Amino acid sequence: MATKEEQQAYAEKIKSIQPKPPYVLNCIKAFLVGGIICTIGQAIQMFYMTYFNFTQETAGNPTVATLILIAALLTGLGVYDKIGQFAGAGSVVPVTGFANAVTSAALEHKSEGLVLGVATNLFKLAGAVIVFGAVSAYIFGMIRYIFQHLT
Repeated sequence: MATKEEQQAYAEKIKSIQPKPPYVLNCIKAFLVGGIICTIGQAIQMFYMTYFNFTQETAGNPTVATLILIAALLTGLGVYDKIGQFAGAGSVVPVTGFANAVTSAALEHKSEGLVLGVATNLFKLAGAVIVFGAVSAYIFGMIRYIFQHLT
């Protein structure tokens, strides 16, 4: 086993020859792809408002459902993974990134069968997000309630 000094010397040697990641280029790609995804979402919302006479408030739910469907389909076809490899964090726009994560978890276990593989693993990530979302909403709601009644 290597000593601590040897490990530090090795880490310094590797650090000196390791290529630097293109941070600026990665940020630009993430910004552009995230912006494109959001622009597509806005176009879908405008479509629902124009052709189905939804208001801005009522067009939100079908817009989110459509974005989830599109992201899940693209994940199933292997396209969303390529977008994610190119854009990095830009592809993790909350709705589409969440749909990608849920669909990916289900697809990884499809060899185990429809019920025990896909259905069981489909909501592994979703369950955690829902639980933590509900708990944090309760906590922040209680904090807001306390502050409103203290003033």
